[in-house]
Amino acid sequence: MKLRAIKFFSPEENVSKTKEAAKEALLPTGYISNSGKLVFPATALRDLGIDPESTKFKIGTQEGKRKIKSVYLVPSASSDQTFSFEKSGRGHVIPLAIILKKGNVNFESEKLIFKISTFDFDQATKGFELAIKTEAPKPEYTGKPRGRKPRV
Repeated sequence: MKLRAIKFFSPEENVSKTKEAAKEALLPTGYISNSGKLVFPATALRDLGIDPESTKFKIGTQEGKRKIKSVYLVPSASSDQTFSFEKSGRGHVIPLAIILKKGNVNFESEKLIFKISTFDFDQATKGFELAIKTEAPKPEYTGKPRGRKPRV
């Protein structure tokens, strides 16, 4: 019997990939109100471990882009050039209407949501990325049908 090349498996290869997708679906979410405020529900703040009364953030976007697709919040100890939460209803808000309008975000006519994920700003600081998306699903394709015609 000849010796053949055998590929051995590891226990990590036997784990399904759907668990990673489930973690992405569990990201905390919030929305942008039609008055230009970032609205954070109380559950999202609790999941992220943010104390809304004492935490102040530096807020920024990706440099060199015309339209804002993500907003970055970095906790800051100093109080200069920082934004703080305001209590509103059940959650907390950060008013950013002028900044969002300059960044071509159309929050007045469409419902926008954001998913909150964390990133390492530096070794000691964890920041938050708010990825902005529209709540409405993509419209159904109404163009010419492709492929074979159905039997009648």
